[in-house]
Amino acid sequence: MLESYLDNVRENAPLVHNITNYVTANDVANAILAVGASPIMSDEPEEVADITRICDGLNINIGTLHKQSIRAMHLAGKRAMELGHALLLDPVGAGASKLRTETAAALMEELHFTAIRGNISEIKALCLGSTTTKGVDADAADAVTEANLADMIEFAKSCAQSCGSVIAITGAIDLVADAEVCYVIRNGRKEMSSITGTGCQLSGVMTAFLAANPGHALAAAAAVAAMGLAGEIAMEYMTDGDGNATYRNRIIDALYHITAEHLNRGERIEIR
Repeated sequence: MLESYLDNVRENAPLVHNITNYVTANDVANAILAVGASPIMSDEPEEVADITRICDGLNINIGTLHKQSIRAMHLAGKRAMELGHALLLDPVGAGASKLRTETAAALMEELHFTAIRGNISEIKALCLGSTTTKGVDADAADAVTEANLADMIEFAKSCAQSCGSVIAITGAIDLVADAEVCYVIRNGRKEMSSITGTGCQLSGVMTAFLAANPGHALAAAAAVAAMGLAGEIAMEYMTDGDGNATYRNRIIDALYHITAEHLNRGERIEIR
């Protein structure tokens, strides 16, 4: 079901403009390269419109905000909309501070995002005004579980309908929803949460998938499954003495080596 989405990324090699946080910029770039796309990073307001013009997608990540980057996000976002590019918002830490929450809300008001990807606490902060986030991590009380799965699916669909965007909620169980359908994805490893930046990497990879497969919401789910599967494969290669730094590199290596056949055989997606 998913093989064509990865094939399209590698055949079309979309160029993804990332206005992302400085903690994870290098890992985001390498993850995008690993799936066969190309990254470019710029948050300088004087050039972001020009950079966006030559790209195929824009990934906006609010993880390390400052006045210059906020202005750049609006300028690049407007140009991406004019050009019909894939446009993704990663509202890192929304709910943790007034600046982050208001910046994400202002971007959502001004721009139409193809997809919004975050953990459950971040998405709740944007859609419900909830502020239970723990820094940039989801609060344990917000976790998507088997027990609350039905309610969370309806929440994701409702949020997608109100935002007009694909909503990707990532965690132990991942949800990717539009107003009508939710893809429940159970790929991944709990150890992925021990690495700073796997979510940021996924946002870059998801932007590449959406750019190479315009108009296909399932492309976002394919990106989530690919990232989760990479985490599973990477763990198989861990040896005694390896830690989270090695695991980070092995995840990127796994993304590089994943084939469409691997993805089609290894994805665990339920349609609800």
